[in-house]
Amino acid sequence: MFRTPDFDELIDRRGTHSAKWDTMEKNYGVSASDGIAMWVADMDFRPPACVQQAVERMASHGVYGYFGDDRTNSDAVRWWMKTRHGWEVASEAIFTTHGLVNGTALCVDAFTAPGDGVVLMTPVYHAFARIIRSAGRQVVECRLGTEEGRYVLDIPSWDAQMTGRERMLILCSPHNPGGRVWTADELREIAAFCKRHDLILVADEIHHDLVMPGYRHTVMPLAAPDITDRLVMMTATTKTFNIAGAHIGNVIIPDEALRERFRARMNAHGISPNSFGMAMATAAYSPEGAAWVDRLVAYIDGNRKLFDDGVNAIPGLRSMPLEATYLAWVDLAGTGMERAEFTARVEKQAKIAVNHGPSFGLGGDSFLRFNLATPRATVVEAVERLQEAFRDLQ
Repeated sequence: MFRTPDFDELIDRRGTHSAKWDTMEKNYGVSASDGIAMWVADMDFRPPACVQQAVERMASHGVYGYFGDDRTNSDAVRWWMKTRHGWEVASEAIFTTHGLVNGTALCVDAFTAPGDGVVLMTPVYHAFARIIRSAGRQVVECRLGTEEGRYVLDIPSWDAQMTGRERMLILCSPHNPGGRVWTADELREIAAFCKRHDLILVADEIHHDLVMPGYRHTVMPLAAPDITDRLVMMTATTKTFNIAGAHIGNVIIPDEALRERFRARMNAHGISPNSFGMAMATAAYSPEGAAWVDRLVAYIDGNRKLFDDGVNAIPGLRSMPLEATYLAWVDLAGTGMERAEFTARVEKQAKIAVNHGPSFGLGGDSFLRFNLATPRATVVEAVERLQEAFRDLQ
């Protein structure tokens, strides 16, 4: 039976090997004793009860051998994509990776060569650039435009940037950190850009279940069916259900030739699934998981409204309209301050650990990213601290 989640529950994550809470002093100088962790993109919420029960069943059984027979998980993935996104997925198209950062690295390995260019629409999720550079490829930053305070495509400028050495574009859809839900028309423009420049399109849709009321996400293969011969889709339960520590993700490849290239690289790296992650993901992609997500999105939407009202009331601060994800992208350019000063006010005075904008690439210099997937009382406290830290501007 479905249990109503209590997203207001204050769960002390300190001392639990939480990257978000237990390493923020090392990384940002914000002590967990009186600071607020709003950086790493995981939630301070328990996952749905069905996920916890799946782990408890495994613990009760007490034998933790190699995982075999992924048909139940594959069926769950296919059910979720069909019922939540209207997308029919073939079971043979699904690969299980150790999360989508791992999935991205495998795509770079499988579909590009050292020295090749990989296109990013920046600012964008910081792990992409790290992976590309570590693999000996070149990061090609195509900067997003802005209209009325939200990100938009700038295809003509990007066309002019291409040199012919680019082999892949990694798309973040919905966009992190800007929170944009790309429209079907925009997705078709991106697909056409990839075809025009002969790019493999890797669509990271890890946030596609976390879309705010009033917006609608379209999965890339439905927006642009003619792109499937060069498309790699990446989806996951990890962001949706707060099980990132399970390190599990879905890489879905419609085209058989691309599929075989990807499979060869997985085999070369000896990758096989984590049994706990498979059990958790299978349980999450269920009617109970769906009901939980619906309540989660409504709760995050409430946090979003509260945060935006409070932050946008501070002169010089502007939170980009959040259409999806639980990550607020706040522009502090209007303060007239240098980045070091406004960052110090947030971290030293307000004692809030946040992600720094420059790590997301071109266009991020004046921004900070705040994680709103936390109990509402924490968001209230964070807003009050920010208003106090910038009180001289009010």
